[in-house]
Amino acid sequence: MAEKACVKQLQKEYRALCKEPVSHVVARPSPNDILEWHYVLDGSEGTPFAGGFYYGKIKFPPEYPFKPPGISMVTPNGRFMTQKKICLSMSDFHPESWNPMYILTGLLSFMMDTSPTTSSVTTTVAEKQKLANASLAFNCKNAAFRKLFPEYVQKYEEQQLPVHPVSEQVSSVPTQVENSTPLSDGLNGVEPRKDMKNQQRKSLPTWSVLLLVSVFGVVMVLPLLQL
Repeated sequence: MAEKACVKQLQKEYRALCKEPVSHVVARPSPNDILEWHYVLDGSEGTPFAGGFYYGKIKFPPEYPFKPPGISMVTPNGRFMTQKKICLSMSDFHPESWNPMYILTGLLSFMMDTSPTTSSVTTTVAEKQKLANASLAFNCKNAAFRKLFPEYVQKYEEQQLPVHPVSEQVSSVPTQVENSTPLSDGLNGVEPRKDMKNQQRKSLPTWSVLLLVSVFGVVMVLPLLQL
């Protein structure tokens, strides 16, 4: 069971962390045990860990702040073994750096280093990048992670939404032009011209009859005029 001094100190440090958040770091105590904190480190840009989200735990002893906490990482990362206590030199020899803010910023910085330490592993840049890309999906399978970090779960779910490529929309103008061509021809008189020609052909015999009648009439009248 945690001592009163320990509980008071951790509550104070959590309030300070909420008031002044640390870049690339999110940390929250377990709802049922203030001696167990959970954290997420965002991989820094320009490093093999970019795009990764690394979930882990800090366990404080009941004697804290007089004894250092233990820190471990749950997410496969290519730098530290998972579920193993990570040895940071500052947490072993500098009691003033035992608070969560210093520990997590130190851990984030230590991830970028290649110096061997207890529970460290050696992997290639490609392996680290592959693990970074798979980190969020891995974390979301963890019930504690899902409960304590719903914003990361939402980020993951948004990434899983299907992305529909914008299909090229074929303009309907050419179709309309093609479809409208016969109509416009009809409106411009193509079909009416044919009808008019037919009508003219049909009306020619009538005009011919009238002309013949007129000529015949003139021929009949001329002899009378000469009389």
